[in-house]
Amino acid sequence: MNILITGGSGFLGARLARTLLAQGTLSLRGEPARTIDRLTLTDRVAPPPDLASDARVQSVTGDLPDLLAAGALPVAGVQLVFHLAAAVSGECEADFDLGMRSNLQATLQLLQTCRAAGHRPTLVFASSLAVFGNLPGQPLPEPIEDDTLPTPQSSYGTQKFIGEQLVADFARKGFIAGRSVRLMTVSVRPGRPNGAASGFLSGMIREPLAGLPAACPVPASTPVALASPARTIEGLLCAAQASDAAWGPLVALNLPSLRTSVGEMAAALGKVAGPAATALLDWTPDPAVQRLVSTWPGNVDWVRARALGLRADADFETVVRDYIRENPGAVKLPLV
Repeated sequence: MNILITGGSGFLGARLARTLLAQGTLSLRGEPARTIDRLTLTDRVAPPPDLASDARVQSVTGDLPDLLAAGALPVAGVQLVFHLAAAVSGECEADFDLGMRSNLQATLQLLQTCRAAGHRPTLVFASSLAVFGNLPGQPLPEPIEDDTLPTPQSSYGTQKFIGEQLVADFARKGFIAGRSVRLMTVSVRPGRPNGAASGFLSGMIREPLAGLPAACPVPASTPVALASPARTIEGLLCAAQASDAAWGPLVALNLPSLRTSVGEMAAALGKVAGPAATALLDWTPDPAVQRLVSTWPGNVDWVRARALGLRADADFETVVRDYIRENPGAVKLPLV
């Protein structure tokens, strides 16, 4: 089996690639498991050394819309595409044209490329919780369901919702086998901060554990729907592996979420690393971040994902301890 991951050098893309390579096989849409022969990773930067050194990995480096326009991205013979590449929420609000090009144009180009390949590859599209947003004077229902009407209140959310509809229509026409999953906010992400408005939900854990100050720009009462990296990868793999009958309708589904709050996240940090860690949190409000985050739902149900056997994280303290276990070199403070 040949698999393509866009955004394959990013955190989630690289983690997904490592998981697939470690498995060695994959059951695609309920079919018998097949050996993974080639994994193509495309991104603006080269993949990490451990992935680049694997003989099964092929790297295509460049800007995704440019690669697709030039026909430089190999799709012929690819049975499965994970489309993770995207400009993130904060970037899209700051630069409208960047989001339209990187999220909308690139997704349409990729779908057209898969269509032109002529063999109906399976495409798993990483959508987002940001497709839901509180309209002024019309709050979202409690909880958000799989079939709740998306009302995005950001450019990023709008672009992701359009992507969902494009994937569904290309699948309806028989050009691809399409699966869209709405990712929750992923925390805790290792490494450097990115431009996502939700980035502080990782930074408020990651930075204090490293002995560094971190911003908490929203009130402690702010509700959030989270998923750990491990649960997120499980959801992406499930979308590729579920049979058509088990998957159900072509519309997107919500991945499992842990319902918590920013204050509860800070409390979990304190349980793990003590008051020295929570003292590094700066609760200075940021109106721009508050304005965006306040439109996102914190109470999300995931009936279809539950029926597929997926599960949410048990609690955020466990998520923090998993981050520490996976990234011991990034932790400088003594733990409780």
